Amino acid sequence: QVQLVESGGGLVQTGGSLTLSCKYSGRIFSTKAMGWYRQAPGHQRDLIAGITNEGSTSYIDFVKGRFTVFKEEAENTVFLQVDNLKTEDTGTSYCNADPKTLENYYGTDVSRIYWGQGTQVTVSS
Repeated sequence: QVQLVESGGGLVQTGGSLTLSCKYSGRIFSTKAMGWYRQAPGHQRDLIAGITNEGSTSYIDFVKGRFTVFKEEAENTVFLQVDNLKTEDTGTSYCNADPKTLENYYGTDVSRIYWGQGTQVTVSS
């Protein structure tokens, strides 16, 4: 059974910081490769950061240098430190396995993917 619980979001001003957390459980996460995804209002959910089983990280250009993903495998928890927030960062943040693992586990029908409730990040100017 897949479980995902995200937390740590909130309302912050431009330039502020938050630490997002995600506690996960389920066989799908045995690969230890995780991703953080964001869904802005009126947009689809997109990958913004990832971390491999070896701890290598990757980011989309817009968040590079401002966001840091790290994990505590013993606690089955992945974090996203978000700094120097911009209004364009507003949205609901989710964690899940990385895209390749999601496709291997769920197939190509994205409607089958289980998502947690997410955590809302709102950045005001």
